[in-house]
Amino acid sequence: MIRAVREGIILVALAALPAIGEGIYFRDKVSWQSSIPLSELVTVDQARGWGDSAIWIDARPGDEFARDHIPGAFSLNEDRWNELLPQFLPNWSPEKKVIVYCSAASCNAARDVAKRLRDEAQLKDVFILQGGWEEWVKKNR
Repeated sequence: MIRAVREGIILVALAALPAIGEGIYFRDKVSWQSSIPLSELVTVDQARGWGDSAIWIDARPGDEFARDHIPGAFSLNEDRWNELLPQFLPNWSPEKKVIVYCSAASCNAARDVAKRLRDEAQLKDVFILQGGWEEWVKKNR
């Protein structure tokens, strides 16, 4: 009986090792640790209120963008950053507010693309759509 309990504990410990290793390796990518400052978030209603002074960036993978996206949005994701950024930049102007979105609130792609737009492309007024595509669809039924 004691041997079975010991073997069970060993099996559980061995099964947990890959998860623990992944958690350590990807600790910077865990969505609940990557809170977005409120000053960088925008709601669907706020973004709609900006009208033509806003430009939309879809940070989801290309196949999701191809299926559906916010009207007028540009596809710009990390996988194809070097290819898509030069296509987006001629459409941007300093008076435009950039709104980046991905699938849902738990998705980090919008945060990552927004950070790169600020840091690498030196764009100002870059916001993240609170709730992402999921929230947009909910508000536009």
